[in-house]
Amino acid sequence: MKGRWQNTAVLGILLIIALSTVPSWYPAAVKDPKDAKPKVQAGRDPAQVQRRLEREVRHELVMLPYYDVFDNLEFRVDGGHVTLSGQVVRPTLKSSAENVVKDIEGVERVTNNIEALPVSPNDDRIRIAVYRAIYGHTALQRYSIRSVPPIHIIVKNGNVTLEGVVANEADKNIANIQANGVSGVFSVKNNLRVEK
Repeated sequence: MKGRWQNTAVLGILLIIALSTVPSWYPAAVKDPKDAKPKVQAGRDPAQVQRRLEREVRHELVMLPYYDVFDNLEFRVDGGHVTLSGQVVRPTLKSSAENVVKDIEGVERVTNNIEALPVSPNDDRIRIAVYRAIYGHTALQRYSIRSVPPIHIIVKNGNVTLEGVVANEADKNIANIQANGVSGVFSVKNNLRVEK
């Protein structure tokens, strides 16, 4: 009985030694997860790489947990350099956007020009009122059912900017009229684009 336990202990020690000396070329060897990312191949078409980067940056920004209708995130991709711009209500969203974009394969540098809007109870009141005026209109209600509605309402010091995309020129004009009708709004800048 004593010999059997000694043999088991020796086998356990040999197993530990064998597992700790797995060669680095062995496929099951543990690697850093960042090393597991496939690298961009040097021979790939730069336009194709550019389009892929644009898709991935857009996806990562839209998937941010606190990105909503009162924020506007925009970006430009120049090779491996991504420039972020727009306006956000929460300053943490600015840093979150930069962090998720930095982790995208092929992104070498990020310039973060996102503006964190000033804290203002009056602006908060205007945001809610403009949201209700726009998305409460029967012609625009269909836009409100998306996870991130396409008409973004940016409010800074009582001035409203509408950003995003609508289906037609009539919807763009209705959104502008609805925003202008809200009490306390000083001005409305309508940057809505019409889908092609």
